[in-house]
Amino acid sequence: MTTVVDPTPTPPVEILAVLSLLCPEVVRDIEQNWNAPVSDYARHLWRPVARPGSGPAIAARSILREVLHQRLGVIMQPEQIGKALEEFEHRPVIQSGMHCLLLMDRITFDALLLAWLGAVENGLSAFFGFMGTTMTMETIGREGPGWLDVGDDKVNLFGMGRHKLCRKSVCAAGPVTLNTRALEAVGGETDASRWLSTLLASQDKVFATAADALTELNGDLVTDWDRSGMARPVFIDDRLAASAVARHLDHDGSLLSRLLLEPQRRQRLDHALQEAASGPFGRFLPNATAYFWGIREQRVRKLVLENGHLIEPDRPHGLSIPFERPHLKQALLDGVLLPNLFLMFLVLAILPRVRVVGGLRQIGYVALFHSILLAALDENVPEERDLAAELQVRENAWGMRVIDDRISVRDQLAGLPEGALFPELLRQYRLRTFAETTEDLKLVRENARWRKIGRASGA
Repeated sequence: MTTVVDPTPTPPVEILAVLSLLCPEVVRDIEQNWNAPVSDYARHLWRPVARPGSGPAIAARSILREVLHQRLGVIMQPEQIGKALEEFEHRPVIQSGMHCLLLMDRITFDALLLAWLGAVENGLSAFFGFMGTTMTMETIGREGPGWLDVGDDKVNLFGMGRHKLCRKSVCAAGPVTLNTRALEAVGGETDASRWLSTLLASQDKVFATAADALTELNGDLVTDWDRSGMARPVFIDDRLAASAVARHLDHDGSLLSRLLLEPQRRQRLDHALQEAASGPFGRFLPNATAYFWGIREQRVRKLVLENGHLIEPDRPHGLSIPFERPHLKQALLDGVLLPNLFLMFLVLAILPRVRVVGGLRQIGYVALFHSILLAALDENVPEERDLAAELQVRENAWGMRVIDDRISVRDQLAGLPEGALFPELLRQYRLRTFAETTEDLKLVRENARWRKIGRASGA
């Protein structure tokens, strides 16, 4: 008797079993698109999302639209702004998880490419990418936002000394200018024209912060790499999230004001955070600071809440901000405070009902943030009960290192047509399946956090 073998590849069951413990919505995405082109997976991630229905969600979406409109006003004409926001209403998706690095960084480039594919496959004129700016200019030796990876070497992008690079944060380091002499030194390479001339066009500019420089330079690179303008990336960061939190704090009756500033509500929220941190998935939670980061002397500072003030631990002359609505709001607007990841995802994604696309740790902590908010809600309050019902659907997706080319961006660019880099990559990724690009979920299999979850659960 001949055994019939099903030729259709299937995803590894044991890995899906582990992911489903915390992120069943991510597992559904994978199962639906396993043998489809990775461009189809990207299209799926940028699919429509149900509009907000509860009072807090509607208010949060309105605030998010306001701060996005303000950001778009810097880079677009009015008619373009209206179109981008209308598209966002139907497909509210933010590619998150990217650190604020120049797009010559391989992981950042590949993540942006997936977002671009999703936007193009859905006919969008623009899409949003969140670039985290709380990291230091140098993370480990010769890596981080202060360095330009040119494949076989690293260039000190802003000419900032190593001591300063590791002690200043991207969102606050500045003013900065490009290290023109170091950039010109690599100009003899034949493929340098794909990016070098774009950077050197800004050699005389003075940028207020490194984050501003990287945001503008990345926009210039994408414009040059895709002259068709099929879909335009709009880079947002922690400072936009800070503006959103400040607007939530405009009124003492807003949900965020109640959760943070009413003692009993904050106690309940703190308890939910602690329960999640001590639970089986606690290793996913980033809990390094109390609700907000502080900014002092061009560096992000950890804060603790003591005696009604946000202070720097063991720093008697450090920041001290009263934990009261007017003071928090003003500090956010002044750039002295930034929201931590919990508050950031609350105002950018979970409350306004926006799908966030991130990395393997992010899909874990966004799911936990979601459950923490649910635990903190008061179902005796009708609008919070409505929100709890709405939150039964999670908008949480994996998109960092789904595309994970192991060669440098410089080498990738060398083989692509000038001015049509992204369109050419679109053609390629319409031929490569999700299973192929992820190497049968190799990255998940090798991820230490998910491995430990699998061992602990016996999955």
